[in-house]
Order: sequence, then structure tokens, then C-alpha cells
Amino acid sequence: MIINSLSNITNTERDVDWGNGKSRRLLIEKDQMGYSLTDTIINAGTASLLEYKNHLEACYCVEGEGEVVDEQTGETHIITPGTMYALDKHDKHWLKASKTMRLVCVFNPPLKGNERHSLGGDSSAY
Repeated sequence: MIINSLSNITNTERDVDWGNGKSRRLLIEKDQMGYSLTDTIINAGTASLLEYKNHLEACYCVEGEGEVVDEQTGETHIITPGTMYALDKHDKHWLKASKTMRLVCVFNPPLKGNERHSLGGDSSAY
């Protein structure tokens, strides 16, 4: 059985500042669950162009407000507490937070734990 908490991972290698927020990685590849589980913060007023070429991701909003925009189609979806979105086609997307958002995210295959976004270029991908 694996038990973990935010207080256990704060200020460790699992507490990742990704540029526009924090990714607190509760489960990673070495935990051998077959997926990763993160508690992710997206800072208010930020917009991030993201694409996960090596992972599928599902996110469930528990706090805050924002939107996810499909980069290819321009389709915009409002994200509020209780909303889930899944990037089932490795979708390139904008994640925009009008209020600080908190998402619970699952990645498959799992994150190794050392992945970082690079927000200065076209889009961040890992």
C-alpha cells in the first residue's frame, strides 16, 4: 500500500514548479502503479500552451476557474470545480486560469517525476 500527502512531498523533487504553477506528484513511475497522480496548481492570470506527446492526461478541477482551448480547432471549454477534461489524442491546448485553479491529474504512462515544462517556445511538451 502506498500512502502519500502534500505535506510529505512539499519541497522535494516531487514538488515541481512548472513556470505557471506547481505540479505536486503524488504517484510517479517508480511507484509502479502504471499511472501518475498529481495535485496541480495553475496560477491566476496565466496562459500555457501545452502538449503531452508521450502521455495521455485527464484532469479534474477541484478549485478555481479557467478554460482549456483546443489549439487545432479553437474550441473553448470552461473549467470550474466538478469539471473533468481528458486529452485523449495528445491534444495541443491552451490552459488559461482566470482564478487560481487546482486540478487532480492522471497521466498514462506515468511521469518519471523529473519532467519540466518549457514555456518560452512554441509549446511545452513532454
